[in-house]
Amino acid sequence: MQTQSILVTGGAGYVGAVLVPKLLEDGLKVRVVDLFLYGEDVLDSVKEHPGLTLIKGDIRDRATITEAVSGVDTVLHLACISNDPSFELNPELGKSINYDAFGMLVEESQRAGVRRFIYASSGSVYGLSDAQDVTEDHPLRPLTDYSKFKIMCEEDLLAAASEQFVPVIIRPATLCGYSPRLRLDLTVNILTTHAVERGGITVFGGTQKRPNLHIQDMVALYRLLLTLPDEKVAGKVYNAGYQNHTVADIAKIVKQVVEEQFPEKAPISIDTTPTDDLRSYHISSQKIADELGFTPSHNIEDAVRDLCQAFSEGKIPSALEDVRYYNVRLMKNIELV
Repeated sequence: MQTQSILVTGGAGYVGAVLVPKLLEDGLKVRVVDLFLYGEDVLDSVKEHPGLTLIKGDIRDRATITEAVSGVDTVLHLACISNDPSFELNPELGKSINYDAFGMLVEESQRAGVRRFIYASSGSVYGLSDAQDVTEDHPLRPLTDYSKFKIMCEEDLLAAASEQFVPVIIRPATLCGYSPRLRLDLTVNILTTHAVERGGITVFGGTQKRPNLHIQDMVALYRLLLTLPDEKVAGKVYNAGYQNHTVADIAKIVKQVVEEQFPEKAPISIDTTPTDDLRSYHISSQKIADELGFTPSHNIEDAVRDLCQAFSEGKIPSALEDVRYYNVRLMKNIELV
């Protein structure tokens, strides 16, 4: 199947803001449904593109979803309250967006004749594991409601599979790198921000293993999934990660790269403090390499350099203060119900 038209839910989010322009470059008709909570401007570079349709709306509203899925052959579902702390601020809100809306989206997609449905799940479904390599067959041990609902959505989606409706599930690692809708509450990004803005990094814990994937590789994978034949991806679940490092090791990488990019800031300090965030896992992405030929081409150092360049160019103003960069802070500031 070669996608011609696609709906990207959450298309104005961290990944969507990088992905949508690339999809338009690929010649696709792209429809985005998003609440634009993090700014109306994140897709400004392509907002006049004739192939783009923007729908400002809530994925929990059936009329919005019915309109959004009409006439598209693929749905890429990115929209969610997208990390554990922001989810836990309001569990009922999190459930309504991350789980309850999902079934309606799948139902309306099937009704509209959508052929392929790509779901962005999460590597956090594995919870805490000391396995040398966490493969897709590893037991799922979610530590939070966010992760539990990701699993429930996976199960519901696979149960809906048919010859006419082809689901594929991706479990991404923690993403990193620059996006016009920037998140600075992700491990590499926030450590880089602290190094640049404060001249020092605070590591919470440090021994936890966190798999990382550059946002450009995440985008490349989604583009690849739009080109593959049904039989290659139908009902498949894939991890998508690259480098597995402890948080302490990530801090050392950030320190080295930032000192190279901003010599005047050296030496950058690293301080360690305890944490109760125990999520730790070493993701294996061998399956997606073997079956789909996907291997990442960007690393953590690239992500830190990209962020340093964005800082140099003034693209990240008020990095420590602006709530738009931090999901939890923004969720506290708005009254989404």
